Amino acid sequence: MCGIVGVIGAEDAAPLILDALKRLEYRGYDSAGIAAVTADGAMDRVRASGKLRNLEKAMAGHPLAGGTGIGHTRWATHGAPTDGNAHPHVAGRVAVVHNGIIENFRELRRALEDSGATLTSETDTEPVAHLLDRALGAGADLRTALVETLGALEGAYGLAFSFAGQPQTLAAARFGSPLAIGLADDIKMIGSDAIALAPFCDEIIYLEDGDFAILSADKVEVFAKDGTPVERPAQPVPMQVSLAEKGNYRHFMAKEIHEQPEVIARTLSHYIDVGAGTVRSSAAPVDFRKVSRLSISACGTAYYAGLVARYWFERLARLPVDLDVASEYRYRSQLFAADELALFISQSGETADTLAGLRAAKAGGQTIAAVVNVPTSTMAREADIVLPTLAGPEIGVASTKAFTCQLSTLAALAVKAGIDRGTLAPFEAEGFLNALAELPRLVAEAVTLEHAIERVARIVAPARSALFLGRGTSFAVAMEGALKLKELSYIHAEAYAAGELKHGPIALVDDELPVIVIAPYDDLFAKTVSNMQEVHARGGRIIAVTDARGAHAIGDTAEELIVLPDVPAFVAPVVATVPMQLLAYHAAIINGTDVDQPRNLAKSVTVE
Repeated sequence: MCGIVGVIGAEDAAPLILDALKRLEYRGYDSAGIAAVTADGAMDRVRASGKLRNLEKAMAGHPLAGGTGIGHTRWATHGAPTDGNAHPHVAGRVAVVHNGIIENFRELRRALEDSGATLTSETDTEPVAHLLDRALGAGADLRTALVETLGALEGAYGLAFSFAGQPQTLAAARFGSPLAIGLADDIKMIGSDAIALAPFCDEIIYLEDGDFAILSADKVEVFAKDGTPVERPAQPVPMQVSLAEKGNYRHFMAKEIHEQPEVIARTLSHYIDVGAGTVRSSAAPVDFRKVSRLSISACGTAYYAGLVARYWFERLARLPVDLDVASEYRYRSQLFAADELALFISQSGETADTLAGLRAAKAGGQTIAAVVNVPTSTMAREADIVLPTLAGPEIGVASTKAFTCQLSTLAALAVKAGIDRGTLAPFEAEGFLNALAELPRLVAEAVTLEHAIERVARIVAPARSALFLGRGTSFAVAMEGALKLKELSYIHAEAYAAGELKHGPIALVDDELPVIVIAPYDDLFAKTVSNMQEVHARGGRIIAVTDARGAHAIGDTAEELIVLPDVPAFVAPVVATVPMQLLAYHAAIINGTDVDQPRNLAKSVTVE
């Protein structure tokens, strides 16, 4: 969730680290700090709560010298986001930054304090610095000291260390939290994200779980957790990281919403051959004739993509689908069958709960498929089948283009399942593929509704709460709409299947409550309109997202209509998602919240 940067061999490390940390701001954080080591081995650090501008201001009054250092943006878990809890933490000769959670930190802290150590923060990280400093102080070499220290830790960690008295040495360790090493002619770097390393490095080494590395000016040594040397290949820096720029847009989220037609087209072209009327087996190497059941697991927005996909797979392929929130998936006492396919969805490919579920399913003998946006991620490396979403880097914390690319990927996969299982006649499969081919154009038309949606956002922005309703796949869109609104504008929002309205949430309806109803003119439209009438009768302020036929039928029941282009029902949830994104975006701007970095949230959730 947080950001780690380390550098060795720079002329002046601190400004470079600060620049790299700025590229990781999208991950979410509430304090930051940098420690640098000078050529004569002196270590100094600066830390600040709040945003990087506070750290930058502090460094203006307290410059850091030296060509080696480590930096961090922290998302608080243990201890408040204060200067004293900010990373790096220092004990003796060791400075450390840490992503993840050390689960046995209380026991470690108690043992250290009982033996005379003084700890000055509330964090789970500071004990790690003390453990490594003690091991080094007892005479162990760095590799042995790291084996001893890492062996004492329980939980998840991405760690970077620098050392007073050793200006030409850094160390890194990874277990459950991603970490990479960047290589260039003159410098070497450590980073929690390739985006931080890309402007400065030519190649990247991705550490595997359990690895640790020792970096010097002229070499990188990688070891397994027991200290055995291992080889990890260097790979070229992914080209798509260069796309992580805001351009002329006010916010990354705005840019990413407007990029959706392009990235959806890119994703679909990877999976479907419209001319041949097929889904490319090379892109989706699954024989669904051999799959008896599909289990889908994900978190947050990716879970809602899975919810839409469940409707698609069951309807098009008659394939039974189980769907779980990833944080609950591995805690069910479930039975795994050899002919089932386990599908995990994640933008980053590093989501801790989803990754843990993937590993549980793999241990149960399942074939694993991963829908991911980062092809070098841990989930991609550990899955049997990788289904990429070609959205490019998504910087805004609230997912937009990654979500619609997930839906596009899953839609193509559902069509393939129907073809494989013989539940779709050739003409039916052709119709669904043609609908997917039209999707980029339809999404582009939906984006042009932005000015109308901005007007509607002025109804929603002053509200204390909002209600979202939908049926079928539109229920999943309603859930995503509610999530986006609460993420960005901090307005309480709930989504319900429209048929559940009378079973409780109708009690909330009054003349101040915005009720956003996703109601395409489909086979469930009439039932959804009946629910709208119930809201209308009680004075609720209805905002209906529909198409031209739906708008005609709804009439003045709704206070506001967002009229989408006419779309095939199959792809309607993808198109209807766009106004949900724009509504939340403009409500957030009206309310003055931080669109790209909402409070308390992180882009890549690498802790449970």
